Amino acid sequence: MTENFADLFAESLQDLNMTPGAIVKATVIAIEADFIIVNANLKSEGVIPRSQFLDSGGELTVKIGDQVKVALEAVEDGFGATQLSRDKAKRAEAWEVLATAFEKGEIVQGVIVAKVRGGFTVDVGSLQGFLPGSLLDMHPLRDTSHLEGCPLEFKLVKLDIKKNNVVVSRRAVLEERNSVVREELLGSLEQGQVVKGIVKNITDYGAFVDLGGLDGLLHITDIAWKRVKHPSVILNLGDEIDVKILKFDKEKSRVSLGLKQLAPDPWTTEIEKLAVGKQVTATVTNLTDYGCFAQLFEGVEGLVHVTEMDWTNRNIHPSKVVKPGEEIQVMVLDIDTNNRRISLGMKQCGQNPWQTFSSKFNTGDRILGKIRSITDFGLFVAVGEGVDGLVHLSDISWDKAGSEAVKAFKKGDEVETVLLSVDVDKERIALSIKQLSSDDFASYTAVHKKGAIVTAIVSEVDQHQAILTLAEGVNAVLKRSDVSRERIEELSTVLSKGQSLSVMISHIDTKNRKIQASIKQIELQQEKEALAVVQEKANKNATPTTIGDLIKAQLEKKGK
Repeated sequence: MTENFADLFAESLQDLNMTPGAIVKATVIAIEADFIIVNANLKSEGVIPRSQFLDSGGELTVKIGDQVKVALEAVEDGFGATQLSRDKAKRAEAWEVLATAFEKGEIVQGVIVAKVRGGFTVDVGSLQGFLPGSLLDMHPLRDTSHLEGCPLEFKLVKLDIKKNNVVVSRRAVLEERNSVVREELLGSLEQGQVVKGIVKNITDYGAFVDLGGLDGLLHITDIAWKRVKHPSVILNLGDEIDVKILKFDKEKSRVSLGLKQLAPDPWTTEIEKLAVGKQVTATVTNLTDYGCFAQLFEGVEGLVHVTEMDWTNRNIHPSKVVKPGEEIQVMVLDIDTNNRRISLGMKQCGQNPWQTFSSKFNTGDRILGKIRSITDFGLFVAVGEGVDGLVHLSDISWDKAGSEAVKAFKKGDEVETVLLSVDVDKERIALSIKQLSSDDFASYTAVHKKGAIVTAIVSEVDQHQAILTLAEGVNAVLKRSDVSRERIEELSTVLSKGQSLSVMISHIDTKNRKIQASIKQIELQQEKEALAVVQEKANKNATPTTIGDLIKAQLEKKGK
């Protein structure tokens, strides 16, 4: 034979595609710990890492004698060895499979392996594709954890081998598969109908239930009559449940479902056990800034407003009084069956400190207490366990203005007060400090009325007026114009401090506790009285017709 082995080998290579990346068949001839040796009828045998022949579970997928496809990387690497790759062959095979599926519109298998911006990464065979978030399902899903890592079916939306770009859609598969079933189901559904379904997805606001080709929303408020914190507390993925169709929009393919509607409504079966004024045991289910909700029966809750929690601490946060799960005693304050609302009270189950105070003290009693706070309108004084009374500014002093009198007190001072009134319903107690002493002004003006002539002592005097002391704690104002009928420029030149005067009380202002005095009014009154005497005498004697005649008669009488 003239042909040698080299010639025969060269001739055989002509039948093979020897370009890099070409796919050739090879036979497994040896399996080592770290690599697999294959024969592809090339110059040398190929050594490929063992890891390229393992499945997802780490198991070896070939045995000696198996034929596999490998990718030709280099016939001669410079050291006399042939470089082959099983991974690249797998990728090439995968691209062929995807290309065929894309051309025919076939479904491919894949697994969601990671969440990325705008969607998910999907393993499709030996390739990775992109699944946009909008193409994951027919409805937006807040929780996708139940789909990740599971084998799913997809349709190819875009395939670009040069750019290594694969885009898939799960939504297209669902829509295609469900279109026929959905049409049949839509034709059979009726409002009020009870159907079976499987919990497909759970969100914060409810659960999506697969009715067999059509998803319905079971809202969290329709899962149970009682308060449900999260749907996952009652439902699990994959649960088969009976649900009632509450609303059905055939045009939009929307179905609202109810689970609680399959059980009796406690507002019709249990509410008769309650009555306004009745005390019952309830369990705290939820806290808010304005109160707490407490369960009376399964599915029946009432609100304890923060103002009904404690008699004395109206602004306390509910978390300082109760905690979720705690059993409390409450009184039913109001039942509104139309709006399904119940008002409850906690403080009504204890003793009313305002009622206790009212039964212990009477109007006029003297009470000792400490000042708890000072406000713009008075003093709050602690007069009982959690009970404060108000000393209004006007009730601090008889003589001083409230804004001045309040400066003599500070928080924590112990003061004695007089009880003026108690309003249990409005939870108000009125106190007085000035009532501890007599009212000199009222006592004086009760005896000395307007027009009375009294003795006064000048205590202060300036150019325009003088302050007169009428009695202990009682003063009057004497204006310059009320001293004399004659004009006085400087009042201090006529009156002096300590001087005793006779004055007439010309005006009494009981509301503002002020008295005005006048000397001029005394003179005017004396002249009036003198004239009255003269006229009276004239009437008794001859009756002159004029004042001139009267004076002439008086002069003649004096001349005799």
